[in-house]
Amino acid sequence: KNLKIKYNKVFGYYFEVTNSYKDMVPDDYIRKQTLVNAERYMTPKLKELEDTILNAEDKLNTLEYDVFCKVRDDIAKELERIQKTAKAVARLDVFASLSVVAEQNHYVRPALNEKGVIDIKDGRHPVVEKMIDHDMFVANDTYLNNSNHCIAVITGPNMAGKSTYMRQSALIVLMAQLGSFVPAKSANIGIVDRIFTRVGASDDLASGQSTFMVEMNEVANILRNATSKSLLVLDEIGRGTSTFDGLSIAWAVIEHISNKKLLGAKTLFATHYHELTELEGKMNNVNNYCIAVKEKGDDIVFLRKIIKGGADRSYGIQVAKLAGVPDMVIDRAKEIAEQLSDNDITEKVQSIAVDTKGDKRKSKPVHYDDVTMGQMTLSDTVKDEDIIQELKEIDITNLTPMDAMNTLYRLQNKLNNRWSV
Repeated sequence: KNLKIKYNKVFGYYFEVTNSYKDMVPDDYIRKQTLVNAERYMTPKLKELEDTILNAEDKLNTLEYDVFCKVRDDIAKELERIQKTAKAVARLDVFASLSVVAEQNHYVRPALNEKGVIDIKDGRHPVVEKMIDHDMFVANDTYLNNSNHCIAVITGPNMAGKSTYMRQSALIVLMAQLGSFVPAKSANIGIVDRIFTRVGASDDLASGQSTFMVEMNEVANILRNATSKSLLVLDEIGRGTSTFDGLSIAWAVIEHISNKKLLGAKTLFATHYHELTELEGKMNNVNNYCIAVKEKGDDIVFLRKIIKGGADRSYGIQVAKLAGVPDMVIDRAKEIAEQLSDNDITEKVQSIAVDTKGDKRKSKPVHYDDVTMGQMTLSDTVKDEDIIQELKEIDITNLTPMDAMNTLYRLQNKLNNRWSV
C-alpha cells in the first residue's frame, strides 16, 4: 500500500518506496534516486508504459493541430459567406433591439420628407427619460424649416434642460434616418445630410489648445463643411472668452448661418447671451425660445418646458444657491449683479444693424509693431524649415498608427499657428 507511481519531467514515471519498505523491493527494480525518507525506482515495463503515454500525448497534440488546420482552412474557403452572414445577423440584431426598445418605450413611426421640415411633437430624450422616474420626463416640441424657422435661439438658466432638448432633437432626427421608431408623439423629419454638434467644454492640453481654441476649431469646421441640408446643434458659442468677444462671435455665427447665400442650415442655438434674442426681429428666419421657469421669491423651479420667446436672465445666482454656494457669496453676488446691471449692453445691441448681404470683406491689416518676438509663443515662431526638418527626423518604420496621427495633428497645428519670419 506504500508503493506509489509518480511522475516528474526529469525522471519521468517511477515507483517511490519509503525506507521502511525498501527491503521488500524486487531485484529487477532499478534505483533512480535516493531521498531522505524514500527510494525511487523504475522497471523496464514501467519504461514501456511511459513511452506509450508520452507518444500518445505527442500524437494527441499532432491530431489536435491537424483538426485545427482543417477547420481553419474550411472556414477560410467560406470566409465571404461567413462575413455576409455575420453582417446580416448584426443588422437583424440592431433592428430587433430597436423594435424591442420602441415597443417598450412607446416610440412612434416617423414620417420622412424632402422639404426640409423637422416637426417633432412631444419629443423625448431616449436615454435621459430612462434615467429618471417614470413619466417624470417633460416632452417638448421642435419645429424647424428652411424658410422662416431656420434658427431657434434658445435661452434659459443652467440646468434648465437646453442641452438635453437640443440633443434629443438631433437624436430623433438620427434615429428616424437610420430606420428606427422615435421617442415622440409624432415626428415628420426632413432628411439631413449631416448633423453637426458643438456642445460641452474641454481643452486639449496635449496640443496646447485652450477651451476657447477647441471651441473655435469646431465652429470653423462646422461653418466650412455644413450645407443648407445639415442640422446644426450649437451650445453656448463664445462662452470661452470675454463677454463682448463671445457675444460678437455668436452674433456673427448666427448671421452667417441664417444667410441662405452662405449657409442657411437648420440650427438649434443655445446661449446665455440674451442680447441675441434681438435677432428675432432683425432676421426673418430666427425665432426665440426659452425654458419655462417658475419663480418663488429667491427660489426657482425648472419646468423643463420649451416655450416661445426669449429669457431675460440666466438665474445664475439662483442656480449657484441650489448648488450649495455659501449665503455670504450669494449675497455678495447679488450686490455685484445689481451694480453691473446699470451697465447693461442690451440697448447698444438693439442698435446694431444685421448684415444680410454676406459680402466677403477684406480683412483689416494686423500690426505687430508693438509685439516683440519674446512675447510670442513657441508655436508662433515656427518656420517652414523647422517643420521640414522635424519631418525628416521622424522614424516612420517604428511609428505606430496612433503616433503617426498625433504627429500629423501636431505639425498641422504648428503650420496653422505659426509666425512667419
